[in-house]
Amino acid sequence: MNDMTAQLAPALAVQLRWLLRRDMADVLAIERVSSAYPWCEEKLTHALRQRHTIGIAAEVGERVVGFMIYELYPQRIDLLEIAVDPAHRRQGIGGQLIAKLVRKLTSQHWSRLVVDVRESNLAGQLFLRSRGFRAEGIVRECFRDSGEDGYRFVYRARSE
Repeated sequence: MNDMTAQLAPALAVQLRWLLRRDMADVLAIERVSSAYPWCEEKLTHALRQRHTIGIAAEVGERVVGFMIYELYPQRIDLLEIAVDPAHRRQGIGGQLIAKLVRKLTSQHWSRLVVDVRESNLAGQLFLRSRGFRAEGIVRECFRDSGEDGYRFVYRARSE
């Protein structure tokens, strides 16, 4: 996101669905252009084979334009990865992915959504803040691939 003051385009009609094996090429392509340290196919496949890990694809038409991977724990959901194809950013896709997890918080027994963001990822930090997340701490050497510190962002479900 080069110009943070640019107007957001209207939200696209996005279908959110389970991530499928056939989506792997699209997901890896999005990951490569979205991250300085992208997940490889082996890491992604290993993560998705875990019982408590879920992958969601964001599809426009018949094309995967974004995805997220998260883990379910007894009291929280950990967002491991979220990315949107650069050609489809600032169109509400990332917001729709996050909204899906927020709805899980309010309709299920989870109380918070947690994500660690690289210290250098200002766009990611600003995006999460715009979605109601709060930075609640620093995780030293959070990212093993680079040794970079991360900020822990948390979204807390509103108690009723």
